[in-house]
Amino acid sequence: MILSCMVSDIDRRVAEIRAFNRFYTGVIGVLHQGILDTPYSLTEVRVLFELNGGDRTETGELRRLLGLDAGYLSRILGRFESDGLVTRERSAADARRQVVSLTAAGRATFATLDERSAAEVRGLLEGITEEDARRLVASMAAIREVLAPARRAEPYVIRPPRPGDLGWVVHRHGVLYSQEYGWGADFEALVARIVADYVDHHDPRREAGWIAEVDGERAGCVFCVRKDDRTALLRMLLVEPSARGLGIGGRLVGECVAFARATGYRRMELSTRSVLTTARRIYRATGFEPVEERVSGDVVEEIWAMDL
Repeated sequence: MILSCMVSDIDRRVAEIRAFNRFYTGVIGVLHQGILDTPYSLTEVRVLFELNGGDRTETGELRRLLGLDAGYLSRILGRFESDGLVTRERSAADARRQVVSLTAAGRATFATLDERSAAEVRGLLEGITEEDARRLVASMAAIREVLAPARRAEPYVIRPPRPGDLGWVVHRHGVLYSQEYGWGADFEALVARIVADYVDHHDPRREAGWIAEVDGERAGCVFCVRKDDRTALLRMLLVEPSARGLGIGGRLVGECVAFARATGYRRMELSTRSVLTTARRIYRATGFEPVEERVSGDVVEEIWAMDL
């Protein structure tokens, strides 16, 4: 009898979930109608979205982010190239890799699609009450929380800096950014000055650093530095290539933001460059938004910020 009731409950839940899936599929179909009225499929729009997040994106990273077959992605990029939306070229750091960039026409196309999609969602929300909108968003958050893949034990540790770590921070910034982007001694000297200033003016109440370790080896770092009483700076985020894909970058940024918030800062800023696509995705996912851009030759410096 107990088993019969359990099976009945499971069957009822299965039926409810399937019914919700059919309903939600219909809602999504309506919301995507504006996109379907364009020449581009939903998958193609997803590709445009990822490319819009950075200046140059490796095709391998794009495949990983979207879970696409290499041949399928190649056909999509070929179509975009024919339409004048993207350019493709070999990576300067590794000729075996291909990097893709949106053209001005590509960014304009994405902006149109993105605004159309946002307008459709706004239209959906305008048709319900404020209380129902709050319930809707909370329910969506609950679905994501319940159905997200179970978190495995983190294969790394985050700890405060120890003697020798600051020298490692300068060294690895110099080596990695030279290998991956061709940045020279000027960049390494900039990092060295930031580290020296951190040591000379360190206020442990409102400034901190974090080192990530994998199997006892340094694998990443980030620092929270005071700009003024109201604003903190996120500085020197780095993740070793061997440790990428473990979530270390997001965890380090999260630690930095949480510390800034807990110590009374009201705003946080950071400086990055347009070519650092993976870091920019982490910043955006955390809540940062670009607020300023400075162009110097081939280098595009960006200031990102978020209210705490």
